[in-house]
Order: sequence, then structure tokens, then C-alpha cells
Amino acid sequence: MTAATTGRWRGWRAAAQAALYGPGGFYRRPEGPAGHFRTSVHASPLFAGAVARLLCRVDAALGRPARLDFVDMAAGRGELVAGVLAALPAEVAARTRGYAVEVAGRPDGLDERIAWLPEPPRSVTGLLFANEWLDNVPVDVVEVDAAGVPRRVLVDTDGAERLGEPVAGDQAAWLARWWPLPAEEGLRAEIGLPRDAAWASAVAALDRGLAVAVDYAHTRDARPPFGTLTGYREGRETRPVPDGSCDITAHVALDACALPGARLLSQREALRALGVTGARPPLALATTDPPAYVRALARAGEAAELTAPGGLGDFGWLVQPVGIPGPPAPGAGGTGAVGALLVDVADDEEQ
Repeated sequence: MTAATTGRWRGWRAAAQAALYGPGGFYRRPEGPAGHFRTSVHASPLFAGAVARLLCRVDAALGRPARLDFVDMAAGRGELVAGVLAALPAEVAARTRGYAVEVAGRPDGLDERIAWLPEPPRSVTGLLFANEWLDNVPVDVVEVDAAGVPRRVLVDTDGAERLGEPVAGDQAAWLARWWPLPAEEGLRAEIGLPRDAAWASAVAALDRGLAVAVDYAHTRDARPPFGTLTGYREGRETRPVPDGSCDITAHVALDACALPGARLLSQREALRALGVTGARPPLALATTDPPAYVRALARAGEAAELTAPGGLGDFGWLVQPVGIPGPPAPGAGGTGAVGALLVDVADDEEQ
């Protein structure tokens, strides 16, 4: 039976939703995301340490409340939230509640202080952190046909595609504003409306604090002409097939997600401002304390990977304050309490 006669054609958003999060879906598998791809969280504990420092800065901006929340969106197996709690100073950790938001079941042996939830808690005071979450919020894909008309791409469970109806309504409006396509056959885009809504909903969980989304990203002035939809299986990029066997992901239009008062910056900028520089230890340390030199050299290598141009350092950070001072532009001088996140980033980049 051919794909055209199976009767299972549907848009990529519906197909990916079922393949990733439905019964037996990719993100419900026991090995978790770490079994198929490596994120900044898995690359080095330096990442969790940097997020812990950011949480401490948010804590200061909030006036050190009696209860400080840390919400880890798309928590995988809880690696980030566990690492953040472990890296906090004792006084801050004693006031911190950790939340892991994930569709999969709670893993065995997770720190009992961490609440495991299928959706974000309400009335959060603290930091909501979404590392590589929005790229897995499924979206529809569109392609320009021979007449120059953008049409929704339909897909079967074996990954075969065909063009469906012309884009209309809210999807057409989003496309015109955020990802306008020339009338050239074969050009593609991913319509980010579901991600915009998901991010707005997550930010709405905050009473006061900071929301941060970290992801593969692009902005309106540099959209990829053929889109970014792809798959990952066992550490390798692969053809996206919506059958539950692989991750299905697409880069995020973070500028479209941003709410008033937000800032976009690169991971390289953000982590440098949080003390992850990749600077090599002084060579003299190799003589005075060889084990310390080896440890410092290893940390420098991990930091370099997290901040590398062309790699993890190019990830986008969407920083969204709620009820606290927002971050200034790099090098702008002046510091809101959370603005300290970005102070002198521009100067650091020049050194």
C-alpha cells in the first residue's frame, strides 16, 4: 500500500505531537533524550553551575524571598534541576523548591526535593528555565508551490510528504510577519505560532522572576530558506520520520516568541557573563599543583565547548523578566539586579 492511499496524511504539527508525546512516543522512552542527543546540560556540569548563579542573581533581585522556585522545563531525566540544586549555596538551597516539568515518568533515584510535574506550577517566584524545550514544541511546515503559493506540508508515518491546502488565517498572518516567503517554488518555513503560545503560557506561570528559553534559534533577518526540520536518533542526525523512533525538531524563531521587555543574546554572551569563560589556567599551576592544573584544564575545555562559535555558543537565549528589572543592552552601563547578567558582555567580547 502506498503512502498516498493509507489515509494518514496530516500536518507536521499533529504528526510530530503524536510521534513525540503520544503513547509510546519518543519522549516517553526509558533512555530519555540523553540516549539520542547531547545538550549543554550533558556537556558539562559548568552549565548547571551557571544556571545556579543566575538563580542566585534572581534571588537577589527578588529580595531573597522565603520561597525561591526553580522550574526546569522539558527536564529530561532531571539532570539540570538536580545539578542546579547541588550547585547552590546552602542558604539559597534551603529556600529553593525545584520543579521538573516533563511528560515522561519520574526517574528512579531523583532527589526527593524535586517535584515532578506534567506542566509548570502556577504562581512561581524565581527562575523558569527552558533548555531545548521550544524546538520540540511541534509546528506546521509550509512550502511554496509552483504557483508561488505557500501550502501546508502533509506527512505520512513513513516520512513521505505532499503539499496540502494553502496557508490561511492566523498561520498566514504569522508567516507574513515573521517568516515572509518569496514566491519561489520549494522554499519552506516552520510556523511558530504554537511555540509563541507555549512560551507565553510558561511565562504566565511567573508571579515574579525571570524566564529563560535556550534553543537552536534564528531571527527574521536570517531565516533559513528551506527550514530546519530534522530528526535525531542515537546521536546522529537523521531524516525526520513521525513514527516515534526519532526526535523531531526544528530551530526556533525566538524573536517571534519574545514578549515585551525581553532580550535575545547568544549562549556565548550569557555564559561568559555568568563566569563560564573557557580561559586556560596559568601554566605555572602545572608545576605548583599538577592535579589542580589538570582539573582546571578540563574545565576550560568544557567551557570552550559550551561557548564555541558554530556550536553550543551560538544557541539563542531569550531572557524575559517578570516584575523585576530587565537586563540592559550589552555595554550599556547601569545595572538592574538581574541586569548584572549582561553587564560588560560587550567589553568581554573585545578582550
